[in-house]
Amino acid sequence: MLPGLADGLINQKVGSRMLLAVPPKDAFGTTGNTQLGVQATDTLVFVLDLKAATTPITKPAGTPVAAKKGLPTVKSDSAGVPTITMPAGAAPTKLVVDPLIEGKGAEVKSGQTVTVNYVGAIWPGGKVFDSSYSRGMTSDTVIGEGEVIKGWDQGLVGQKVGSRVLLVIPPDDGYGSSGNTSAGIKGSDTLVFVVDILDVT
Repeated sequence: MLPGLADGLINQKVGSRMLLAVPPKDAFGTTGNTQLGVQATDTLVFVLDLKAATTPITKPAGTPVAAKKGLPTVKSDSAGVPTITMPAGAAPTKLVVDPLIEGKGAEVKSGQTVTVNYVGAIWPGGKVFDSSYSRGMTSDTVIGEGEVIKGWDQGLVGQKVGSRVLLVIPPDDGYGSSGNTSAGIKGSDTLVFVVDILDVT
């Protein structure tokens, strides 16, 4: 979310209609956004109807589940950040969805927006290529609608808020045979995610 939008929504009430004028420094900065036709000097004006607000939990909460053999192991450091250790041997060739903590909150349904914290690593090797924890902020995404890789869409729908879920995602359910060069992912790499589901709307 643009910083100006985030700041403008603080302390507002559900049911409000708001007019927000966001200067460049609180929007896209000095680069603008050419894809949206926003120049670096443009001020953005929004009309927002605030329909609902929730407070996400800050960490997984639920019933721990015994780890399955042959899968990556997950431990939490002193700050609660999950660390992933890859096992010996070949990665599974089909999507694995393995709840490590079963939450007791609302069930995630296709088309909803989930708020998560996550760590993503590459099998083989175990290199972490992405982590919301390292950015110091949660991630919001629509699930089940093709806005994320197939392994997330298939693996997170049906899970519950409060859950920590291990996803082992083969290439066909990840970035395919082309991989993702910007993230250092080859077309043959299997992806391993630990996803903490904190909210759903």
